[in-house]
Amino acid sequence: MTSSVTPGGSGDLAAKPLVVRTVRIDSASVPDLLDRLPQGDACTWLRKGEGLVGWGIAARIRTTGPTRFADADKWWSEQVGRAHVTDEVGEPGSGLVCFGSFAFADEPGDSVLTVPQVVFGRRGETTWLTTVGPGDLDPFAPVDAASPPTEVSFADGALNGEQWMTVVADAVARINRGDLEKVVLARDLVATATEAIDVRWPLRRLATDYPMCWTFHVDGLFGATPEMLVRRERGLVTSRVLAGTIRRTGHDDRDLALAATLARSSKDLEEHEYAVRSVADALDPHCSSMNVPETPFVLHLPNVMHLATDVAGVAQDADTVSSLRLAEALHPSAAVGGTPTMAAVALIAEIEGMDRGRYAGAVGWMDATGDGEWGIALRSALLDGDTVRLFAGCGIVGDSDPEAELAESQAKLVPVRDALTTS
Repeated sequence: MTSSVTPGGSGDLAAKPLVVRTVRIDSASVPDLLDRLPQGDACTWLRKGEGLVGWGIAARIRTTGPTRFADADKWWSEQVGRAHVTDEVGEPGSGLVCFGSFAFADEPGDSVLTVPQVVFGRRGETTWLTTVGPGDLDPFAPVDAASPPTEVSFADGALNGEQWMTVVADAVARINRGDLEKVVLARDLVATATEAIDVRWPLRRLATDYPMCWTFHVDGLFGATPEMLVRRERGLVTSRVLAGTIRRTGHDDRDLALAATLARSSKDLEEHEYAVRSVADALDPHCSSMNVPETPFVLHLPNVMHLATDVAGVAQDADTVSSLRLAEALHPSAAVGGTPTMAAVALIAEIEGMDRGRYAGAVGWMDATGDGEWGIALRSALLDGDTVRLFAGCGIVGDSDPEAELAESQAKLVPVRDALTTS
């Protein structure tokens, strides 16, 4: 394990106590939170127009290795313990808040936890502004509009379609001989523009096109995830499990028929059961009671439909276990790793052929009480200047068809791919 602390702003703010103030503001003064984001160091967590956006770096830590969650959580506890906080709002996400994004695997990959200097938040009719540090950033300074990406071209990533289908066939063979029950295999696509890409452009497209998802951006990783790994709020713990997918046609009657087919599919129901079981087992030690529905529902998104189950529980160790540590306990669930977890993660490392980085890891935010929301970084991509790596994964079980899985992965690449276009 290694970790590094990055100060931001004026002076060593990571070492000094953070001075934090949250005030209520008129919602009409900030009609759209995304409109407040300048270029650079932006953090985003939005759904249906509500959530958090921030920018600037008051403090930051990067961690790696198997203790990446614990190291970040310890650092956060230290920041909270020293901070001077004035919070006039008292909502989840007000006061001192951090944004985080964590690597999928123990090695390689790095994880990050960031405290922005400025945060705007909205929850229902309540809108607030949080400032951290000396206040050298003007929260209401004029913001230039995002420019669209220029001349974007797409190319295969680590594997082309034929190569990836061969990997899927290999996994199916191993499952059928009893090595494991399920594995999630991912692939990447590389987009290149002629100039550096302004992340605010795809964020706006994703927030507009996928309002039921959580649109996020932390340290170059952005996307619109439909899957909530864990939310902890005032003692209640919830997790949305997605596993089992079918592509939409755009015709309502046909899509209703496909939804019914998905709900009866033995392959998809099997995949979903593994994912729900892994989440329930991981949350059970931390909850005094739990509700695990017996039957999933079909979640309709613009491009695909998923089998979904909302698992809920009452936290019994909220004083000692933060939402980030709950995310650690859940990661990787069967929805992004497989079953059994150890065998699936080992197989991913052996045959997938690429470094996931922070794709399919936990992404989200946490406040000073330890409450927060951590999604799974799906429908996501990593931005580096003029280049974007897009990711998509599929759950593989014994009767998976490689060609069908490739088509599913292509459907899952659509949200970010479309968000990089100018139309």
